[in-house]
Amino acid sequence: MFKWSGASGVCINEDNLLLMVLQAAPDEEPKWTVPSGGLEDNETFEQCCVREFEEETGLKVEVISKLQDKSGSNKEYKIEYELQYFQVKVVSGELTIQDPDEFILDIGWKSIAELEQLDMCYPEDVEFLTGLLKDGTEIN
Repeated sequence: MFKWSGASGVCINEDNLLLMVLQAAPDEEPKWTVPSGGLEDNETFEQCCVREFEEETGLKVEVISKLQDKSGSNKEYKIEYELQYFQVKVVSGELTIQDPDEFILDIGWKSIAELEQLDMCYPEDVEFLTGLLKDGTEIN
């Protein structure tokens, strides 16, 4: 099995909105997720999170804390994965799609109500993400 490792950045602003990206490869249906991507070279998970967040949103962030780990396997695609989620804070930049892979189609700040209605890349993340929004913890 192929082993994949990556990181995700979770950013909630002062209005209790979560920053999300709409993504799709050319042959996929567009779905929403938090900015994320795979480790490159000798990156740490934190460095990957910061790089991917900027690549996908144009915003420079700093990692505040680790939120959770997610791991598992997909037998259909013969892949094992490890994904670490980090709380991030925006330090500079302007919200802009600048994804080098050209998979990002849109960026937006989403409310709890919107999040629960979106077509998600990872539906299992909805409970975790809405829980953060319900806590009302600003992490931007």
